[in-house]
Amino acid sequence: MLLSKKSREIIDACRFCWMCRHVCPIGNATGQERNNARARALSLSVVQRGMEPTPDIIDNVYECTLCGACTKECATGWDPIVFIKEARLEAVMNGLMPEYISKLLNNIENTGNPYGETEICNELKNEIENLPKESKMLLFLGIDARYKSCRSAVNAIKLLRKANIDFTVLADEPDSGYMLETLIGKAEETRQAMIKAAERLSSYDTIIAYDPADAKIFLREYKEWGIELNAKVKTFTSFINELIKEDRLKPEKSYEVFTFQDPAHLARDLEETDDAREILNACGQVDEMLLHGKDTNWAGNLLMYEYMPETIEKVARLRWENARCTKATTLVTASPSEYEVMKKVKPGNMELLGIEEVVLSACE
Repeated sequence: MLLSKKSREIIDACRFCWMCRHVCPIGNATGQERNNARARALSLSVVQRGMEPTPDIIDNVYECTLCGACTKECATGWDPIVFIKEARLEAVMNGLMPEYISKLLNNIENTGNPYGETEICNELKNEIENLPKESKMLLFLGIDARYKSCRSAVNAIKLLRKANIDFTVLADEPDSGYMLETLIGKAEETRQAMIKAAERLSSYDTIIAYDPADAKIFLREYKEWGIELNAKVKTFTSFINELIKEDRLKPEKSYEVFTFQDPAHLARDLEETDDAREILNACGQVDEMLLHGKDTNWAGNLLMYEYMPETIEKVARLRWENARCTKATTLVTASPSEYEVMKKVKPGNMELLGIEEVVLSACE
C-alpha cells in the first residue's frame, strides 16, 4: 500500500496510543481490540513495513465508521480517518477490496445507489409529483431517505409544505458523492460524482440538505476538492429552526420529554448542536443522553448495515441503553440512516421519532 507521508505519520503516532479506545462505537459493541483506531494503525504499520495486506486487515479497514470520535478525543490532534480513507482507496486500486464492497460499488454504478434500488416508494413519488417543478429552493433528500426511509422523506416534505415554503424535490436526485467518498475515498470516481451533482444543482439558490451526511459533503468536502456549489446550503435542522423563529412554523409546547441522538456528521463535522435542541425545546423538553453534542456516540448507519448487520444492531442497542437512562420517553433523530437502524432494535418502552415528525405533531 502506497500511503501518503501524512497517513504514515498518523499511523506511527496512533499504533501505540490507547487514548481513544473507549469512544469507538464498533469497539464498544464487539469488545474486540481490533475495532479501534490503535489496532487499525498497528495492522497498517505492519503492512507499511512490508507485509502483504491480508483480507482480515482490509475487512478491519471497512469496519471503521468514520464517525470521528477518535479524532475528536485525540489530545494531540491526530486524525485516524485520514489513513482509513487512504487505505480504502489503496484497497480498491490494488484489487483488494472485499466482495461485499464490490457489490455495493457495482450497485452504485448500475442503479445510482449502493442498495441496488430502482424505485422510490409510491407515497414519496406522489409527494414529489405534487410539488412545483421549478423553484429556487431545493430540498435534497439523499439516498438513504429516498430509498430506505420513505416515511422520513415524506414527513420532511410535509413539514416544509406546512410552512408554506416554495420549494421542490428532484425526482431523479443525484448522489452528493457521499456514498463513494465513504467507500473508496478520494478516487477520481468520487470527484466525478461530486462534479456531476454540483452541475445538476447549480440552478438553485438554496439547498436544504435533509441528511446530515449530504450536508457534510456539500459544506466541507466540496471545498476540500475545489468543487464549486453555487447554492447556499443549509442543514435541515438549522432551516427548520429558522422557520420556527420566524413563526412560519408554530409548534405547541408540550410536557413531553425527548432525548436527542446527535448525528456525528452534524455535531462533529459541521459543529451544529444547538438547532435540534432549540427545535425540541419549542415542542417539549430535552433530557440529554450520556455522550451528546460533539461527544455523541454514533448509533449506526444503513450503509454498514449492508455488510455487518449484527454489529450495527449491537451499536444501536448500546445507544438505546443510553436513552433509557434518561427521563425521556422518546428518542429523536435527525438522520434517516440512524433512524432506520435504531428502529430495528427499538425497545418496547420508548418511542422513536425523526425530528420532522416531532415538529409536525406539535404543529397540528
